[in-house]
This record gives sequence, C-alpha cells and structure tokens, in this order.
Amino acid sequence: MISFNYELDFKLEDETIYSDWISKVISSENRDEGEINYIFCDDDYLIELNQKYLDHDTLTDVISFDYSEGNELHGDIFISIERVRDNAADFKVAFDEELKRVLVHGVLHYCGYKDKSERDEILMRQKEEEKMKLFHVKHN
Repeated sequence: MISFNYELDFKLEDETIYSDWISKVISSENRDEGEINYIFCDDDYLIELNQKYLDHDTLTDVISFDYSEGNELHGDIFISIERVRDNAADFKVAFDEELKRVLVHGVLHYCGYKDKSERDEILMRQKEEEKMKLFHVKHN
C-alpha cells in the first residue's frame, strides 16, 4: 500500500494517480508492493533527518529509508517540496516533472539501483526517465 503524508502546506491533487503509477513502477521491476510511505516536508525537516540518521549536513530533495524484505518493497520516502521547486527551476523543468522524478527515485533505490558512482547515477537517471513514461493522467 502506498500512502502520502504531509508535514507542510502541500498536497498532491490526485493521490490515486500517483499511487497507481508507483504500483506500476514496482511491478515493472518484478517486485511486490509492500507498505511505502511518502512524507512531504520542507528543507528544515529533511536536513534534520539527514544529520540525525545519515550524518550528512547538506540539503537534499529526497531521503529514502528502505525496510524491504526480499522481493517485497517497504520504506519511508521523505521529499522536500522546497528542494523540488528549486531544482525544477534550476533544471528548467516543470515542478510536476521534478516531483515525479523524486517520487520514483526512492522506489528505484528499493529496487536495487544506486547513484553513488557516475556509472550508477547514469543508470538511475535512465531508469527515472523510463519509469516517468509510465505516468498517465486519467482523462474524463
């Protein structure tokens, strides 16, 4: 089950579209969907987590805590909406596109993709692009 939690004044317009998409991403990687919690927050909230649990003192857009068991994906994915907005402006992309990128980024980590080396980062970006194409808005 995919859930969305909010620690600031931000809310996804249609959570079902996003949860259906993330479910598709998970199944496209031949994984099983467990409990995945998205927590939307601000920079201060995320930097506190970064310092407390990862011993990093830097701003970031997403932190994922992986509790997966075997093939079943479980975890908490924290996303700084402030970072997503700034990164969207920096990369000259729409906010929604950058948001989808970080939403899928955390799940891809649970699937085993890394981004520490240049080679791993290239593969991660390719996977993000591939999975973003699975996102479809329902038309009435």
